Amino acid sequence: MTFKNIVFSFISLIVTFSCCKTKEDKSVQHTLYTTDILKVTPLTEHTLVHVSYLHTQDFGDVACNGMIVIDDGEAIIIDSPTDSASTVTLINYVQDSLKAQIKGVIPTHFHVDCLGGLPEFHKRNIPSYATFKTINLAKEKGFPIPQNGFKDTKTFTLDDHEVIASYFGKGHTEDNIVVYQPTDKVLFGGCLVKKMNAGKGNLADADTNFWSSTVQKVSDNYNEVEIVIPGHGPTGNSSLFTYTIQLFDQK
Repeated sequence: MTFKNIVFSFISLIVTFSCCKTKEDKSVQHTLYTTDILKVTPLTEHTLVHVSYLHTQDFGDVACNGMIVIDDGEAIIIDSPTDSASTVTLINYVQDSLKAQIKGVIPTHFHVDCLGGLPEFHKRNIPSYATFKTINLAKEKGFPIPQNGFKDTKTFTLDDHEVIASYFGKGHTEDNIVVYQPTDKVLFGGCLVKKMNAGKGNLADADTNFWSSTVQKVSDNYNEVEIVIPGHGPTGNSSLFTYTIQLFDQK
C-alpha cells in the first residue's frame, strides 16, 4: 500500500468514526431533561413525556409516565409526578426552562402515581381537574384530592389546541380516563393502556371484565391516533390498544 493510500484510508476512518459519533450524540440529546428523580422527553411539537419513580414493595422502583402539553407560553400537565420532590422539579422545569405558565393538572385516576404531587400544584395556585369518580375515590383512600370535578369529558384549550380528557369505562381502575391532544394526534392512555409485552401488573383495583371493552372504545373513538403513551414504559402507537385488548380478553 502506497503512502497516499494509507493517508486516504486513515482519513476515511476518521470520517466514518465522526459520523457514527454524531449519530450517538443525537440519540443522547433526545432526552430533553433528566435528573435522578425526573426525566422529560419531547415527543412532538406540543407534547412531552415526564417520568418519575414510584417505590413499591411488589414491583421495586417503577417508572411512571405523565404528559405535558405546551403551546404559546402555556402548559397543561397530565398526571402529577409520584411525590413532592419530583413534582417541584417538574413545575420548576416547565416554568423556568420551558417558560410556560401551568394552567392545570389532570390526574387520570386516583392512584398515587397520578396525584401524589397534587399538593405542590395547589400550593402554587395551579388548579387540578379530575372526574367526580376520581375525586370521590381519592377522598375515600385518603389521597390528595383534585379540586375541580367533571363527569365524563372535559376539553381544555392552549391557544387554539384542544386537550380532551374522557372517561370510557372501567379497566385498571373504575375511574381511569384518557387524555387526547388532537393537533399532534397524541393520546395519553395512562395505566388503562399497557406497554408492548407488559404483564397485567397491579390488579388491586382493576375490573378485568371490562378492561378490554373499555380500551376497544378508546381505540374506536381515536382511530386517527399516531402516538400512544402508556402509564408505564415506552410510547407506541395504536398497536398498544390491540395488545392491551388481547391481554385482558375474557374469551
